[in-house]
Amino acid sequence: MRQYCLVSSPGLHILRTCNPYVDSASMRIPQESRLADPLKATTITALERVVDPLVHLMFDAGITVREFCRLIREGAVRSAATRVKRENGRSSNSRVAIITGLARAEVARILNVEDASAGARPGQHPARRILAAWYDNRRFLGANGDPAVLPIFGRRRSFEQLVAMHSGGIPVRAMLDQLTQINAVEILAGQRVKAKSRVPIFRGMTSTAIANVGERAGDLLRTLSGNLRATTNPLFEETAVLNDIDIAAVPLLRRRIAEQGAAFIDGATSLLNRSRMKQRRSILPKSAQCRVGVTVYYFQDEMASDVDFVAPTNYRRRKNLQRSHGQSKIKPSDKSSRRSGR
Repeated sequence: MRQYCLVSSPGLHILRTCNPYVDSASMRIPQESRLADPLKATTITALERVVDPLVHLMFDAGITVREFCRLIREGAVRSAATRVKRENGRSSNSRVAIITGLARAEVARILNVEDASAGARPGQHPARRILAAWYDNRRFLGANGDPAVLPIFGRRRSFEQLVAMHSGGIPVRAMLDQLTQINAVEILAGQRVKAKSRVPIFRGMTSTAIANVGERAGDLLRTLSGNLRATTNPLFEETAVLNDIDIAAVPLLRRRIAEQGAAFIDGATSLLNRSRMKQRRSILPKSAQCRVGVTVYYFQDEMASDVDFVAPTNYRRRKNLQRSHGQSKIKPSDKSSRRSGR
């Protein structure tokens, strides 16, 4: 088991965590390429370790791979454009295309969009499409305007028809299991289903918590990557690691590190506040300002043994569902699956 304590943030950063292992064999590059460019191979291995926790966050928040790829492409183009302009004093789509490996037309298209979040969102999560249609499509609304309670199977105004129209070919039972797992729907008696939430998201995740993940992870990566390029005065980062700790000692260790981490953050907060008070009292003219901070992380590897495996608390035994006599399965290619019902 590996234990990590991490402190990080721009300006005054202290690192005490980093994921040392991620199994991402599908992203491995050919051995020939690794030998030809060892720095690139090492960078790809490092990126594999960063991507793995991001992928799990994507799954939990209902982000598709297509949406994530679009985010990477647009972010890469804008970052490259900023770098080119800083280094050369002018913009150059050709230079951005060389850095990113994208076509100049693609670069121009991305840079010409003022708001990267505007417009259509390709590759929307199938569960989001299902719930959005359930809440917006008049065919699936009740008399009061709320999503109607639907029979699971049936060719007219059923959950099966809703899935056939909007899921892109996903089986009705698979979609029902997914929406039930994330508590977005509830299965009622008589093989009926009720919508409970318009947004498919795992319990415990909030917009504030996810925003904190982005902010803190971004601070950490900027500190580490910035130190790679720094020739003098790098930001402080350090790691404490223990690879062979007895699992029975982990609860006490976590409690002690939490106590010491809280005391450290209290001291750092006092230091930062005192520094700000001195600036206010100073008679010198105000200078440029920047954001500084410290974050402490504790990290613990998951144990892949049968002893510590705990089944998810929201797991329920799958209930068998059967179609009524005479009901046939709806295919996405049916004409009924192509009508919007509005």
